[in-house]
Amino acid sequence: MSNNDMMEKEEIFSKVLRAGRRTYFFDVRSTKADDYYLTITESKKFTNDDGSFHYKKHKIYIYKEDFAEFKEILAEMTEFIINERGDEVISERHQKDFKKEFDTVNVSENGDIHQTTESFTDIDFDDI
Repeated sequence: MSNNDMMEKEEIFSKVLRAGRRTYFFDVRSTKADDYYLTITESKKFTNDDGSFHYKKHKIYIYKEDFAEFKEILAEMTEFIINERGDEVISERHQKDFKKEFDTVNVSENGDIHQTTESFTDIDFDDI
């Protein structure tokens, strides 16, 4: 088998999702037995102090026998996150003026519990 035949067999079907500094690669690949499996690769770009950059990659392999459970759990987890926090992205990395809110629990002498929400502004000293 030639090198070109190996490459064609290796890359059956691919999709790319670009998401800021991260890129996700979804690749259908072939086993030696000519069955298919899925790889998901996260590639994240990092910039060095000198302006050069490098990528860190993380890859997971998902085989057909795990597809149903994987799909079910992924759907359950994403649904939970959307139901609990909505689909709006809230992150200090994405919004510099984002104010964290945290709960403070106070217990009085007689055992009553009082919960209050307070705001906290994160300051990035690199901006000063």
